[in-house]
Amino acid sequence: MNPIELEWQCLKKDELSGQVFDDELDLAYVVINGIQTRGERGKYTTERVKFYSNYTS
Repeated sequence: MNPIELEWQCLKKDELSGQVFDDELDLAYVVINGIQTRGERGKYTTERVKFYSNYTS
């Protein structure tokens, strides 16, 4: 697995497991907070970036 896949697996198990979210925004905030928490525990920094796409459906 790629390192990001391992992180995602741990994030799902530790931060998201057993929770129900009202909408995608609530899920997004829990993921963001979980990443920050895992970074603090692991003593590494995290940075949020905005992804822009020209894709239109």
